[in-house]
Amino acid sequence: MIKFTNVDKVWPNGKHVLKNINLTIEEGEFVAVIGPSGAGKTTLLKTINQINIISSGNILVKIKENDGTHKEYDLSSINGKELRALRTKIGLMSQEYNNLEKQTVLQNVLNSRVAKLPWYRVFLGFFTKKEKVEALKALDKLSLLDYAYTRAGNLSGGQQQRVALARTINQNPSIIIADEPVSALDPILANQVMLDFQKINQELNMTVIINIHHVDLAVKYCRRIIGLNDGKVVFDGTPQQLTEAKLKEIYGGNY
Repeated sequence: MIKFTNVDKVWPNGKHVLKNINLTIEEGEFVAVIGPSGAGKTTLLKTINQINIISSGNILVKIKENDGTHKEYDLSSINGKELRALRTKIGLMSQEYNNLEKQTVLQNVLNSRVAKLPWYRVFLGFFTKKEKVEALKALDKLSLLDYAYTRAGNLSGGQQQRVALARTINQNPSIIIADEPVSALDPILANQVMLDFQKINQELNMTVIINIHHVDLAVKYCRRIIGLNDGKVVFDGTPQQLTEAKLKEIYGGNY
Protein backbone atom coordinates (compact mmCIF):
# COMPACT_ATOMS: atom_id res chain seq x y z
CA MET A 1 0.00 0.00 0.00
CA ILE A 2 1.21 3.49 -0.89
CA LYS A 3 -0.68 6.43 0.56
CA PHE A 4 -0.12 10.05 -0.46
CA THR A 5 -1.66 12.61 1.91
CA ASN A 6 -1.69 16.31 0.94
CA VAL A 7 1.64 15.92 -0.88
CA ASP A 8 3.28 18.99 -2.38
CA LYS A 9 6.62 19.35 -4.14
CA VAL A 10 8.22 22.70 -4.87
CA TRP A 11 11.58 22.84 -6.65
CA PRO A 12 14.27 25.25 -5.37
CA ASN A 13 13.49 27.57 -8.32
CA GLY A 14 9.94 27.95 -7.01
CA LYS A 15 8.18 25.68 -9.52
CA HIS A 16 5.25 23.98 -7.79
CA VAL A 17 5.33 20.57 -9.49
CA LEU A 18 3.02 18.50 -7.22
CA LYS A 19 -0.07 20.08 -5.69
CA ASN A 20 -2.08 18.51 -2.86
CA ILE A 21 -1.77 14.91 -4.05
CA ASN A 22 -4.08 12.49 -2.23
CA LEU A 23 -3.89 8.91 -3.52
CA THR A 24 -3.94 5.37 -2.18
CA ILE A 25 -2.45 2.59 -4.31
CA GLU A 26 -3.21 -0.87 -3.01
CA GLU A 27 -0.93 -3.90 -3.06
CA GLY A 28 -1.05 -5.74 -6.39
CA GLU A 29 -2.47 -2.90 -8.49
CA PHE A 30 -1.27 -2.14 -12.04
CA VAL A 31 -1.46 1.64 -12.37
CA ALA A 32 -0.68 3.95 -15.28
CA VAL A 33 0.13 7.61 -14.65
CA ILE A 34 -0.62 9.74 -17.70
CA GLY A 35 -0.58 13.43 -18.52
CA PRO A 36 1.20 16.04 -20.64
CA SER A 37 4.92 16.70 -20.38
CA GLY A 38 5.70 18.69 -17.25
CA ALA A 39 2.57 17.51 -15.43
CA GLY A 40 4.61 15.98 -12.57
CA LYS A 41 4.40 12.29 -13.51
CA THR A 42 8.08 11.42 -13.06
CA THR A 43 8.34 13.56 -9.93
CA LEU A 44 5.37 11.73 -8.41
CA LEU A 45 6.86 8.29 -9.07
CA LYS A 46 10.25 9.23 -7.67
CA THR A 47 8.81 10.47 -4.38
CA ILE A 48 7.93 6.87 -3.52
CA ASN A 49 11.58 5.91 -2.97
CA GLN A 50 12.67 9.43 -1.98
CA ILE A 51 14.76 10.17 -5.03
CA ASN A 52 12.55 13.26 -4.91
CA ILE A 53 11.85 14.47 -1.37
CA ILE A 54 8.46 16.12 -0.94
CA SER A 55 8.07 19.66 0.38
CA SER A 56 5.00 18.99 2.52
CA GLY A 57 2.40 16.34 3.25
CA ASN A 58 3.17 12.70 3.88
CA ILE A 59 3.73 9.39 2.11
CA LEU A 60 3.27 6.02 3.82
CA VAL A 61 4.52 2.85 2.13
CA LYS A 62 3.52 -0.53 3.53
CA ILE A 63 5.71 -3.35 2.19
CA LYS A 64 5.30 -7.10 2.46
CA GLU A 65 8.46 -8.57 3.99
CA ASN A 66 10.01 -11.95 3.11
CA ASP A 67 8.46 -13.55 6.21
CA GLY A 68 4.96 -12.54 5.11
CA THR A 69 4.54 -9.69 7.59
CA HIS A 70 4.07 -6.07 6.53
CA LYS A 71 6.30 -3.15 7.49
CA GLU A 72 5.18 0.45 7.24
CA TYR A 73 7.61 3.18 6.18
CA ASP A 74 6.75 6.79 7.01
CA LEU A 75 8.71 8.84 4.49
CA SER A 76 8.40 11.99 6.60
CA SER A 77 10.54 10.47 9.34
CA ILE A 78 12.47 7.66 7.62
CA ASN A 79 16.14 7.24 8.53
CA GLY A 80 19.03 6.15 6.32
CA LYS A 81 18.92 2.48 7.27
CA GLU A 82 15.15 2.26 6.76
CA LEU A 83 15.40 4.08 3.43
CA ARG A 84 18.00 1.61 2.17
CA ALA A 85 15.75 -1.26 3.26
CA LEU A 86 12.77 0.33 1.49
CA ARG A 87 14.71 0.85 -1.73
CA THR A 88 15.63 -2.84 -1.89
CA LYS A 89 11.88 -3.51 -2.08
CA ILE A 90 11.25 -1.01 -4.88
CA GLY A 91 12.41 -1.80 -8.41
CA LEU A 92 13.03 1.33 -10.47
CA MET A 93 13.02 1.19 -14.28
CA SER A 94 13.44 3.93 -16.88
CA GLN A 95 13.44 4.32 -20.65
CA GLU A 96 17.20 3.75 -20.57
CA TYR A 97 17.94 0.05 -20.31
CA ASN A 98 20.96 0.53 -18.00
CA ASN A 99 22.37 -2.80 -19.11
CA LEU A 100 26.12 -3.36 -19.22
CA GLU A 101 26.42 -4.17 -22.91
CA LYS A 102 29.69 -6.12 -22.67
CA GLN A 103 28.27 -8.44 -20.02
CA THR A 104 25.99 -11.38 -20.72
CA VAL A 105 22.26 -11.14 -20.14
CA LEU A 106 22.61 -13.42 -17.10
CA GLN A 107 25.33 -11.23 -15.59
CA ASN A 108 23.14 -8.16 -16.05
CA VAL A 109 20.27 -9.84 -14.21
CA LEU A 110 22.59 -10.97 -11.40
CA ASN A 111 23.73 -7.37 -10.94
CA SER A 112 20.42 -6.63 -9.22
CA ARG A 113 21.70 -8.52 -6.16
CA VAL A 114 24.99 -6.60 -5.85
CA ALA A 115 23.66 -4.16 -3.24
CA LYS A 116 22.96 -7.07 -0.89
CA LEU A 117 26.36 -8.78 -1.27
CA PRO A 118 29.50 -8.39 0.86
CA TRP A 119 32.18 -6.28 -0.81
CA TYR A 120 34.55 -9.17 -1.49
CA ARG A 121 31.92 -11.04 -3.52
CA VAL A 122 31.21 -7.91 -5.51
CA PHE A 123 34.95 -7.50 -6.12
CA LEU A 124 35.29 -11.11 -7.26
CA GLY A 125 32.03 -11.14 -9.21
CA PHE A 126 31.04 -14.32 -7.37
CA PHE A 127 27.43 -15.52 -7.31
CA THR A 128 26.17 -18.73 -5.77
CA LYS A 129 24.41 -21.48 -7.70
CA LYS A 130 21.13 -20.51 -5.99
CA GLU A 131 21.51 -16.89 -7.07
CA LYS A 132 22.19 -17.95 -10.66
CA VAL A 133 19.14 -20.23 -10.67
CA GLU A 134 16.95 -17.37 -9.41
CA ALA A 135 18.29 -15.10 -12.16
CA LEU A 136 17.61 -17.76 -14.79
CA LYS A 137 14.06 -18.12 -13.46
CA ALA A 138 13.55 -14.37 -13.91
CA LEU A 139 14.71 -14.66 -17.51
CA ASP A 140 12.46 -17.67 -18.08
CA LYS A 141 9.41 -15.70 -16.91
CA LEU A 142 10.04 -13.29 -19.78
CA SER A 143 10.97 -15.97 -22.35
CA LEU A 144 14.58 -14.77 -22.40
CA LEU A 145 16.26 -17.94 -21.20
CA ASP A 146 17.77 -18.66 -24.64
CA TYR A 147 19.66 -15.34 -24.42
CA ALA A 148 21.18 -15.93 -20.96
CA TYR A 149 24.75 -16.18 -22.29
CA THR A 150 24.39 -13.61 -25.07
CA ARG A 151 26.06 -10.23 -24.66
CA ALA A 152 23.41 -7.66 -23.79
CA GLY A 153 24.75 -5.27 -26.43
CA ASN A 154 23.79 -7.77 -29.16
CA LEU A 155 20.08 -7.62 -28.32
CA SER A 156 17.37 -5.41 -29.81
CA GLY A 157 15.96 -2.46 -27.89
CA GLY A 158 12.84 -4.37 -26.90
CA GLN A 159 14.87 -7.35 -25.69
CA GLN A 160 17.17 -5.05 -23.71
CA GLN A 161 14.19 -3.45 -21.97
CA ARG A 162 12.90 -6.91 -21.10
CA VAL A 163 16.34 -7.79 -19.69
CA ALA A 164 16.02 -4.66 -17.54
CA LEU A 165 12.63 -5.93 -16.35
CA ALA A 166 14.12 -9.37 -15.58
CA ARG A 167 16.85 -7.64 -13.56
CA THR A 168 14.18 -5.74 -11.65
CA ILE A 169 12.21 -8.93 -10.95
CA ASN A 170 15.37 -10.63 -9.71
CA GLN A 171 15.71 -7.88 -7.13
CA ASN A 172 12.55 -9.46 -5.63
CA PRO A 173 10.75 -6.14 -5.11
CA SER A 174 7.24 -5.59 -3.82
CA ILE A 175 6.77 -2.53 -6.05
CA ILE A 176 7.97 -1.78 -9.56
CA ILE A 177 8.13 1.88 -10.61
CA ALA A 178 8.64 2.30 -14.36
CA ASP A 179 9.33 5.76 -15.82
CA GLU A 180 8.43 5.79 -19.53
CA PRO A 181 9.86 2.30 -20.19
CA VAL A 182 8.33 1.94 -23.67
CA SER A 183 8.78 5.46 -25.06
CA ALA A 184 11.81 4.46 -27.18
CA LEU A 185 10.22 1.27 -28.59
CA ASP A 186 8.21 0.66 -31.74
CA PRO A 187 4.52 -0.30 -31.30
CA ILE A 188 5.09 -4.07 -31.51
CA LEU A 189 7.91 -4.09 -28.95
CA ALA A 190 6.06 -1.63 -26.72
CA ASN A 191 3.07 -3.98 -26.62
CA GLN A 192 5.33 -6.92 -25.75
CA VAL A 193 6.96 -5.06 -22.86
CA MET A 194 3.56 -3.92 -21.54
CA LEU A 195 2.33 -7.52 -21.77
CA ASP A 196 5.37 -8.53 -19.70
CA PHE A 197 4.51 -5.94 -17.06
CA GLN A 198 0.93 -7.25 -16.98
CA LYS A 199 2.14 -10.84 -16.63
CA ILE A 200 4.48 -9.98 -13.74
CA ASN A 201 1.75 -7.99 -12.02
CA GLN A 202 -0.75 -10.84 -12.26
CA GLU A 203 1.50 -13.84 -11.64
CA LEU A 204 3.71 -12.38 -8.89
CA ASN A 205 1.17 -9.93 -7.42
CA MET A 206 3.75 -7.13 -7.70
CA THR A 207 2.44 -3.59 -7.53
CA VAL A 208 3.36 -1.91 -10.83
CA ILE A 209 3.17 1.86 -11.33
CA ILE A 210 4.10 3.07 -14.79
CA ASN A 211 4.48 6.58 -16.18
CA ILE A 212 3.46 6.36 -19.83
CA HIS A 213 2.70 8.70 -22.73
CA HIS A 214 0.89 6.06 -24.78
CA VAL A 215 -2.73 6.35 -23.60
CA ASP A 216 -3.80 3.42 -25.79
CA LEU A 217 -1.33 1.10 -24.03
CA ALA A 218 -2.40 2.36 -20.60
CA VAL A 219 -6.03 1.61 -21.45
CA LYS A 220 -5.20 -1.80 -22.92
CA TYR A 221 -3.02 -3.19 -20.13
CA CYS A 222 -3.50 -1.27 -16.86
CA ARG A 223 -6.35 -1.71 -14.41
CA ARG A 224 -6.25 1.84 -13.05
CA ILE A 225 -5.30 5.16 -14.62
CA ILE A 226 -4.26 8.34 -12.81
CA GLY A 227 -4.24 11.53 -14.87
CA LEU A 228 -2.11 14.52 -13.89
CA ASN A 229 -2.26 18.06 -15.19
CA ASP A 230 -0.18 20.91 -13.79
CA GLY A 231 0.80 18.86 -10.74
CA LYS A 232 -2.78 17.96 -9.79
CA VAL A 233 -4.72 14.71 -9.98
CA VAL A 234 -7.56 15.42 -12.44
CA PHE A 235 -8.56 11.79 -13.09
CA ASP A 236 -8.40 8.57 -11.09
CA GLY A 237 -10.38 5.63 -12.38
CA THR A 238 -10.60 2.57 -14.59
CA PRO A 239 -9.78 2.52 -18.33
CA GLN A 240 -13.51 2.26 -19.02
CA GLN A 241 -14.08 5.56 -17.19
CA LEU A 242 -11.47 7.41 -19.26
CA THR A 243 -13.77 9.22 -21.67
CA GLU A 244 -12.87 11.73 -24.37
CA ALA A 245 -14.02 14.51 -22.04
CA LYS A 246 -11.71 13.25 -19.28
CA LEU A 247 -8.80 13.03 -21.71
CA LYS A 248 -9.35 16.66 -22.70
CA GLU A 249 -9.36 17.56 -19.01
CA ILE A 250 -6.02 15.79 -18.57
CA TYR A 251 -4.33 17.03 -21.74
CA GLY A 252 -6.22 20.27 -22.31
CA GLY A 253 -6.26 21.56 -25.84
CA ASN A 254 -3.31 19.33 -26.72
CA TYR A 255 -5.48 16.20 -26.99
